[in-house]
Amino acid sequence: MGLGRSSSRPPAAGRGGRRGGGPDSAHLAEFAATRTGVEAYVEPATNVTPTTVVLVAQDGEWTRRRVPDPATARDFARRAGIPVYDVNLTGYPQRMREWTARKRREEGGL
Repeated sequence: MGLGRSSSRPPAAGRGGRRGGGPDSAHLAEFAATRTGVEAYVEPATNVTPTTVVLVAQDGEWTRRRVPDPATARDFARRAGIPVYDVNLTGYPQRMREWTARKRREEGGL
């Protein structure tokens, strides 16, 4: 009686392999290609969340998606020609917080 995942089980949806593919990498590529001043911020895995990358545009608009590991996020940023940062070292840009606050006000939130 085995517990845990079988090695023959296919990867979860949206988790493309190291070289990309899948809906998450397509979304990241589209975001980077259609916004100006995009930067990538790598978020390390925790006990409850996998490694993620946050893309932040010049106006503060942002998106977050899972990536297999930090190296994949850095590879994506290099291929997209955008700067990449470790969020533990740099923190998030102020424009990201301002954009989020603006959207909440526009949607009637606090």
